[in-house]
Amino acid sequence: MRTEKPHDHVRNGTNSILIYKSIVPVMELTETLKTFIEEGQDWERKHTSVKGVSLIRLPATKNRAPSLAIDINPLGANGLPMKKKGIMIMNSAEIAAFRAAFNNEKVDSLIAALEEVLPDRKNAGKPAKADVLQI
Repeated sequence: MRTEKPHDHVRNGTNSILIYKSIVPVMELTETLKTFIEEGQDWERKHTSVKGVSLIRLPATKNRAPSLAIDINPLGANGLPMKKKGIMIMNSAEIAAFRAAFNNEKVDSLIAALEEVLPDRKNAGKPAKADVLQI
């Protein structure tokens, strides 16, 4: 038999409020996403409150209806995307696979080795300035 503690009713009420507060925004987000799929333009991008994360409306194909993808392309110090194209993620299995790869210590070792053998990015692809003769 369970004995109630003096503040159990308060705690349970608080939990109910917390659950309600976490469900309502998800429901609102779901409705916003449904509207975006139905009314958005093909390849339209919507930025999110998370910098470097946006949504892209993918057009319908012969085999599937229009859908959405998360595009992750972190911003650099200059406020611009770091890459020309980000990573498109369409489901939880994909994000789990990327997380596993990014969190693998061997990837950190590989990056460290790449940085050792590759020239600095600042100078890569830009010819060195030759001495200029003033005439």
